[in-house]
Amino acid sequence: MTATTTLVFLGAIRTGSDPQTDTTALAVRDGRILALGDEARALATTADEVVDIGDGLLMAAFGDGHAHPLFGGLESFGPRIKELDSVDSIVSEVGRWAAAHPEAEWIVGASYDPALAPDGEFDARWLDAAVPDRPVVLRAHDYHTVWCNTEALRRSGVTETTPEPRLGWIVRRRDGSPLGTLREWHACDLVLDQVPARSVDELVEALRRAGHAYARAGITWVQDAWVEPEMVDAYLAAARRGALTVRVDLAQRADPDRWRAQLKPFAEARARVAAEGGDLLSARTVKFFSDGVIEGGTAAMLAPYVDAPHSCGMPVWEPHALAEAVRAFDAAGFQTHIHAIGDAGIRAALDAIESAVVGNAAWDRRPVITHVQLVDPADLPRFAALGVIANFEPLWAQPDPLQTELSIPRIGAHRAGLQYPMGELARDGVRLSFGSDWPVSSHLPLEGIQVAVTRRTFAGDPEGGWIPHQRLTVEQALTAATSGVAHQAGADDRSHVTPGAPADLVLLSDDPRALDPMAIRHARVLGTWLAGRATYRAGGGA
Repeated sequence: MTATTTLVFLGAIRTGSDPQTDTTALAVRDGRILALGDEARALATTADEVVDIGDGLLMAAFGDGHAHPLFGGLESFGPRIKELDSVDSIVSEVGRWAAAHPEAEWIVGASYDPALAPDGEFDARWLDAAVPDRPVVLRAHDYHTVWCNTEALRRSGVTETTPEPRLGWIVRRRDGSPLGTLREWHACDLVLDQVPARSVDELVEALRRAGHAYARAGITWVQDAWVEPEMVDAYLAAARRGALTVRVDLAQRADPDRWRAQLKPFAEARARVAAEGGDLLSARTVKFFSDGVIEGGTAAMLAPYVDAPHSCGMPVWEPHALAEAVRAFDAAGFQTHIHAIGDAGIRAALDAIESAVVGNAAWDRRPVITHVQLVDPADLPRFAALGVIANFEPLWAQPDPLQTELSIPRIGAHRAGLQYPMGELARDGVRLSFGSDWPVSSHLPLEGIQVAVTRRTFAGDPEGGWIPHQRLTVEQALTAATSGVAHQAGADDRSHVTPGAPADLVLLSDDPRALDPMAIRHARVLGTWLAGRATYRAGGGA
């Protein structure tokens, strides 16, 4: 869209402010919303393009408040294992891909379903049957676990004498030899650190593919929630080459072993991105991992796991160290974004944020706790009191096999019933934002919105909804996926459809508010506009 182009939409338009303010015409010029209602309709006769909304709905574009675009793009570079439903099918696909790519020194893929093996423990010998002579490493779809073959273990020096890392577990056979499953940071890195680095060109291509996937999903802003130094360079290269089709904020990962040494380079990277990244990139955020994941037994718990009464999980940080680091990065003007899943991990995250609120000067900090899976009821009021944004991945709030076969048996029925308290936090006035954690799970916002509203699997189970008092209304869920994410992004000018706002818009085939809640995910994205420029049009691409 050029600076002189006028675009007018005619039909049902959700403003996001209040259903009573919805309108039937919208005009765009110079990348911003020019007018609504009668004033916009009057421009239709002279507009460069008029879009008939038909039976659909135009609204503010979706955002993704927690995702990993680069990882998502890279998944298409290796074996396609994400949707496979058995160990045998995964092994077969790995073997097929390896045979088709004899030049590949390592076979690297993601993301397998950890519920496909008992206790999520996968054997190296299963992969050896397909690829015995080259290293294979596959990430689980939670990205907290890897499954590798014997050759990958050999090249990485992981044997029965390898000591347990501080942050991580080497799953072992009875004789002490490594099984082939590694959990959490330091254990996974024993193998991942040996994998040859991707070239900048490959990383840029991965970002291009990710951006196209987001555009087709109606998304125009993403929080990349796990950024390492080399990834900053890839993003800047993508921006220079015009390969980005979505706004992205980079959350640099704070390491508990060296966070003090990261303060200066993180600030330098933030300034560099601001100077070189153009309008689409920022690096305002620091990511902290408070703990791991329940299905792997590594989320930090206040009471022991049912299936492992000796363990309360694996905190990534000591609570006092997390508070000190959050306070320091907060004082440096970074927004904090804390992965916290277990009730102890969430309490430590809240304590750390409280330390920054009390110990630092007041500013518009907008701290985020992401995932918010299992919250002790005593901690729920603290979200509102501290101004914490609760970022949920709503697709997870259903009794799928990850819950029924791994998580619930680990934590028991009582704690299982406390999971994903989005309804209760919404009633407390807490700001909710939605994310996908893609490629951990689907990046399609309408799928997550449907689950947030129904708390049911796509097959319809259970009929009354899982933990039904935590359901959201469709309006609440749409708000969390749009203006809630915009608020998290510090982009309040994109939180509503109003004159002067950037024209970041999505056109849906149906109004989700008028659909059977179990059919919300079937609404189609017909078009996505980023600052008034079409990044996706159904049937015609961008």
